[in-house]
Amino acid sequence: MSIVIAGERSGVGKTTVTIALLASLRHRAMAVQSFKVGPDYIDPMFHQYITDRPCYNLDPILTCEQYVRDSFHRHSQSADCAIVEGVMGLFDGVELNSEFGVRNSGVADFASTAHISRLLKLPVVLVLDCSRLSGSIAAIACGYRDLDRDVKLAGVVLNRVGSDRHLELLQNAIEPHSIPILGVFRRHDEIQIRDRHLGLVPTDELPELDGILDRLVELGKTSFSWEKFLPMLSVQASKLPIADRQLPITHYPLPKIAIARDRAFNFYYQDNLDWLERCGAELVFWSPLSDANLPPDTCGLYFGGGFPEVFASELADNFPMLDAVRNAIVSEMPTYAECGGLMYLSQTIVDLENKARSMVGILPTVATMGAKLTLGYRRAVALRQSPMLPQGSTVWGHEFHRSHLDSTSDRPLFQLEKLGKLSAPFTEGWTVHRVHASYLHLHWGASPQLPQQFVSECDRFRHQNG
Repeated sequence: MSIVIAGERSGVGKTTVTIALLASLRHRAMAVQSFKVGPDYIDPMFHQYITDRPCYNLDPILTCEQYVRDSFHRHSQSADCAIVEGVMGLFDGVELNSEFGVRNSGVADFASTAHISRLLKLPVVLVLDCSRLSGSIAAIACGYRDLDRDVKLAGVVLNRVGSDRHLELLQNAIEPHSIPILGVFRRHDEIQIRDRHLGLVPTDELPELDGILDRLVELGKTSFSWEKFLPMLSVQASKLPIADRQLPITHYPLPKIAIARDRAFNFYYQDNLDWLERCGAELVFWSPLSDANLPPDTCGLYFGGGFPEVFASELADNFPMLDAVRNAIVSEMPTYAECGGLMYLSQTIVDLENKARSMVGILPTVATMGAKLTLGYRRAVALRQSPMLPQGSTVWGHEFHRSHLDSTSDRPLFQLEKLGKLSAPFTEGWTVHRVHASYLHLHWGASPQLPQQFVSECDRFRHQNG
């Protein structure tokens, strides 16, 4: 069976409880498939590190409701159980205006954890922050249980419990309402995962992570009520037939697409990488930080997001790689760059220490770190053709960054509209040479024509250049 781990709100310890559960189940030699609600990149890194299986995002705005169902059932088939980590509070979603199209489906909390629970018919385990509560915890638990009876509350996990007496007060408040307590986590200040300006520090930068996970496994042995949890997880869901979405491959040998992946660039949806391979590409991973040249026979470049601002000095000092990327792009190699990738292709990054670091220099703009967070879903219309999109096409994406550019393109890639806000459309993104560069993160799951076009462009480049 599968469950959703939700929070009453952000910051209640939902991710800590989720990774403790994943680590404990792996310690029990269970094959666990994990999922993450929403557009987040960093939590799935922790999931994958623990389970040794790719984590998949479930986001009906970036994709669609049917794709969420298909993705969940497809990837759960080979696992003993599936764990879905929610986003924000259980019912925190968006109410789409009618002009945003059929994605709404009449759902007021669209893309919330509750929405995903209803779509997949999965029970919810609710994490409650008990640090400043005792008897009032019952009102919160009952309110979440009763607000929407289509969302089945399987039980709660009490987090940040201070003492035995505190636990007794919480139990006395909740148990009369027949809400199972599935776990109790005491306050453990020594078990903390470092964070910074965009959330948790990614797994590649945490040498202490294995030690933290070992402690979470030990904590999980006594913190979860396994006699209640395991029966829920051991009941297998029915195996649903899922159609194979492999696209016909017409080009051999396969064009090689070089994926920038290291500590500076690691924000990638697993679906996007899967789709590139389904469309007939060979993926080769490389490091702008440490490699001196691009992989041999590269036909296309893919720069995901990440933290180039944190490693700007190292990126700037790798002169051979900057030259190699610049020369490849000038030769009209198809290039796709999102957010951090856009920053890397700019003239300069002004980093967190306010120091200017020279970058590839393809885009005539400077990326400067600031205090303001740009965050939210966007509907984007392509104003011109790129290696990924035909002119006039509409896509949904997500912005999440603290940098800003000192200039905009006179030939912008997108016209954007902010989701859920009454604001004027604005332009964004760059198309120079054969580059698609934008702050907008795209999930290609429900739009296979996007990676298919990119792979075709890369294959065309291969033929044109022998």
